[in-house]
Amino acid sequence: MSSRINYYQQAPEAINLLVEQESYLSNQFSSDKILNLNILELVKLRVSQINQCAFCIDMHYDKAIELGEPPERLYGLNAWRDMPFYSPQEQLALEWAEHLTAGKPVDDALYDRAVTGFKEQGMVNLTIAINAINSWNRIGKVFKPKLGSYKAS
Repeated sequence: MSSRINYYQQAPEAINLLVEQESYLSNQFSSDKILNLNILELVKLRVSQINQCAFCIDMHYDKAIELGEPPERLYGLNAWRDMPFYSPQEQLALEWAEHLTAGKPVDDALYDRAVTGFKEQGMVNLTIAINAINSWNRIGKVFKPKLGSYKAS
């Protein structure tokens, strides 16, 4: 296998924009009464599973564990609809994440449920977070950073 480009070295300003966005999202989710950091990590992990990004799955699994998530909520995430581990709020966030990641049109019923469930700013922040992890997944799948290398940074 050929060596992959170090994307950070080649485009540090662009990657720093993504990192700054992550900082914004972490701050927003850490102070949100409805959406919290645990929901953010569940969403990031689920989207990374859908996109099959090994690096991001590894990272967000570890981050979720650090936040106190029990392993059964993480290994059951790909079957969240059929498992009793997730609150209605988490289920709505996961549904929203899967829907947007699949690129499906958002009908009025789902949109209204999301606005009601997350409030306006929360819905915008969650949508940005889903967009962000999809972007990171594409970067991870192309450049294949070494699993666990995020721990050194």
